[in-house]
Amino acid sequence: MKKSGYRILLVDDDVDMLSLLSIRLRGAGYEINAVESGEEALARFSLFRPHLVIADLRMEGMDGMSLYDALREANSSVPVIILTAHGSIPDAVQATRKGVFSFLTKPLNSKVLLRDIEKALEFSGHNGDCLSPEGDSWREEFITRSPLMEDLLSKVFLAAQSDASILIRGESGTGKELLARAVHRASNRLGKPFVAVNCGAIPDSLLESELFGHTKGSFTGALQNYPGLFKSADGGTLFLDEIADMPLQLQVKLLRVLQEKQVRPIGATESFAVDVRIISATHRHIAEEIKAGSFREDLYYRLNVVQLNLPSLAERREDIPLLANHFLKKLSLKAGKTINGFSPEAMELMLHAPWPGNIRQLLNVVEQAVALSTAAIVPVDLLSNALAENSEKIPSFCEARKKFEQEYLVRLLKITNGKVSQAARLAGRNRTEFYKLLNRHHIVPSLFKEMDGSGLNL
Repeated sequence: MKKSGYRILLVDDDVDMLSLLSIRLRGAGYEINAVESGEEALARFSLFRPHLVIADLRMEGMDGMSLYDALREANSSVPVIILTAHGSIPDAVQATRKGVFSFLTKPLNSKVLLRDIEKALEFSGHNGDCLSPEGDSWREEFITRSPLMEDLLSKVFLAAQSDASILIRGESGTGKELLARAVHRASNRLGKPFVAVNCGAIPDSLLESELFGHTKGSFTGALQNYPGLFKSADGGTLFLDEIADMPLQLQVKLLRVLQEKQVRPIGATESFAVDVRIISATHRHIAEEIKAGSFREDLYYRLNVVQLNLPSLAERREDIPLLANHFLKKLSLKAGKTINGFSPEAMELMLHAPWPGNIRQLLNVVEQAVALSTAAIVPVDLLSNALAENSEKIPSFCEARKKFEQEYLVRLLKITNGKVSQAARLAGRNRTEFYKLLNRHHIVPSLFKEMDGSGLNL
């Protein structure tokens, strides 16, 4: 097992023992961060990002099991080995039942310790075959010291080692595609294609062709064969963003592809095999879409084998200074300006802002501040203006389209007094398709029957 690149956090209030263990494990090829208390270990945890924690059971202040409980809250994926000179069978049973990987008594047998370390790393998914030569390069786009994000990224690494389908949930602007790319880079599909498509940004009539391909002449405008995105992603990863916007008839075909691992382009008589890992994402609650009849439950279970939940920027405020300074450095370099940082008042303002647009909004605010700044430090008034202009969140294309559809459907039903057949004809849709649109937007036609000019039922 390759040991370089593995980080171990050692915790023991016995300085001599801490020194001996550090020497032994560094000699074995591990990167070590040694601390003398549980409290200090918690402070170092999110910064050091260890693959494994080894802690003494009996320590002043926070003991080993209390530290374990706190670490489980911060990151449930990092294994913990507990050491003690006061070992007993009840202690060991209690520790292992709570999820401690192993419980070793002092004086330590070095061979046993090294064996347990290797097993713990393998058990958690950190083995020599999984680590890329670049170490943590798969997560380099994530700038964070948030325990929530560290826990999520640990799960990302574990999930990436399988071919299980992944569903990413998160608000707009939180970085769902970045997370999907991280999964791809951490997987054995690295080096193969990563193909992303926004299901809500492509008209329903074109989405089927875009995903599954078509043959020449299969429909008006099909001037040549097109392989489709499934074929383009063969051997790699296909990221389906805003999956909840996919129309029902395509959901059926997608489910069939996932089950059979074969794709048939529009107009083709034969299918071809594909090897694609599916990652999907949405900002919606799909359970509500299933209840409304606009999303297939069987497809949901196929896509949601592993669910990853991206926190909003408001839930990871400790990352705001890191992200803001990162964007500032990058954007000021691009603009050819020398801007060294934010004033304390400006940083405080950012720390307490609501950020409804999440990281995308933060980037926009910093970009505006860089464009208008004439000093080496960004002042608070410049950020106040930028935040005020960004306070009304600019809707995404999908959100704008959804709002337009809702308003359009309501207008048609008002004009026709709730007569679906007549409204469908005006919309140029058949009755069945029109009902699906109404269900998708939770619009009840009967509420529009016999309305007066004020919009009230007579």
